Amino acid sequence: MAERLTDLTRLTIAEAGRRLRAGEVTSAELTEACLSQIDAVEPVLNAFITVLADQALADARRADEELRAGRDRGPLHGIPVAVKDLCQTKGVRTTAGSDILRDWLPEEDATVVRRLRDGGAVLLGKLNLHEFAYGVTSANRWYGPVANPWDTQRHPGGSSGGSGAAVAAFECFMAVGTDTGGSVRIPAALCGVVGLMPTYGLVSRAGVVPLAWSLDHVGPLARTVEDAALALNVMAGYDPADPTSADVPEFDAAAELGRPIDGVRIGVAWEQFERVTPDVRRACEEAVRTVAGLGARVTEVTLPYFAEMATTRVLVAEAAAYHVRWLREMPERYSDDLRALFLRGLAVTAVEYLADLRLRRHFTERIRELMREVDVIMLPTCPMVACRFEEIDATVYRYASLTSPWDHTGQPVISVPCGFGDSGMPVGISFAGRPFEEALLCRVAHAYEQARGPLPEPPAARGGDSSP
Repeated sequence: MAERLTDLTRLTIAEAGRRLRAGEVTSAELTEACLSQIDAVEPVLNAFITVLADQALADARRADEELRAGRDRGPLHGIPVAVKDLCQTKGVRTTAGSDILRDWLPEEDATVVRRLRDGGAVLLGKLNLHEFAYGVTSANRWYGPVANPWDTQRHPGGSSGGSGAAVAAFECFMAVGTDTGGSVRIPAALCGVVGLMPTYGLVSRAGVVPLAWSLDHVGPLARTVEDAALALNVMAGYDPADPTSADVPEFDAAAELGRPIDGVRIGVAWEQFERVTPDVRRACEEAVRTVAGLGARVTEVTLPYFAEMATTRVLVAEAAAYHVRWLREMPERYSDDLRALFLRGLAVTAVEYLADLRLRRHFTERIRELMREVDVIMLPTCPMVACRFEEIDATVYRYASLTSPWDHTGQPVISVPCGFGDSGMPVGISFAGRPFEEALLCRVAHAYEQARGPLPEPPAARGGDSSP
């Protein structure tokens, strides 16, 4: 029985969906398998803040009843998922990884949670994260650090560290994350899973605790590109409750999966490969060779203002603006590091903020021009693999140096595992596409993923401490 439960957690969303509809497995069985996996690995991973076992099993049984009655809600029907604890859940505490919101019980679901429920997904619980989603390590003071399934002495990335770790360790089939400077893609790269930051506005942010309103994206983390595309199809959609929401009729991120990529124009930002460690560079160079071998037209591109965009003051200023009242009334309820970041943001002047918005406009215009010459841009996701917790220092935000500029342009970017560094830790390669062209982006990433072949499981996925 235990072996069958383990096997079920290793299915992809696409495989599980086929078996559900063929009557070979039930949603209740999938949910029981995930809950068993959570019991086995949470003592060392700490990816969840709240587990909703009873509710999840009840929802799974309801999903099974609907399928038997001929009601199919879509690709996530009966699939166990989890959401970053930044997303409101009706009647279930939503902490944002903070002490301030420790006991908050929202009165309604975030739109993305409602869309998942409406799509028949089974909510397993709420995932741990960096406090208020403002950090890249998920070393949370209030709920404990999230560990990396490949080495539990290392961080999983952030801020959606619980999402990356839970998917990598087979605790759920997909997870919702948010991305303001790389918070979907960084944990995806460092935990060896797929992370898709969709076009700005494609997934509603209503009911999601904000970090920086002009940069926040909501996106899926999953084990395959196909699963991420299927999940995004359920999560996406116009929402009048979000003033930045985009209306894209008949959106389908999975529409081009399986089509060849010969002739697709791939721009490789080789200058960015110079900013990574040698082992990361080797893995990413091999990914470029693989894509070229599939017939894509590979050329070199330069990304103007890219390094400057990684150090703008837009995020720190907008984040501080949201937190100003709490900073005044209860500063002691922030961790020291986070309080210092917010105080830094309060010191940003209007002139400095506007100057960086002007830089963003120039950067976005140049990237839009470049995207007329190529269809997709490739570059490493992170400049280095996950470090040990004791090695975290003031330079840690370097993890976002290759991800954060894309949050400013608002275009879709997907990170896909591309091998391992010298320490055996995962490396990710990123593909950036044009706004609302997730179908083409996923087609390219999926083609690479299929050519790359399967990867091993992280040691912690079998339970127990995975540290050397």
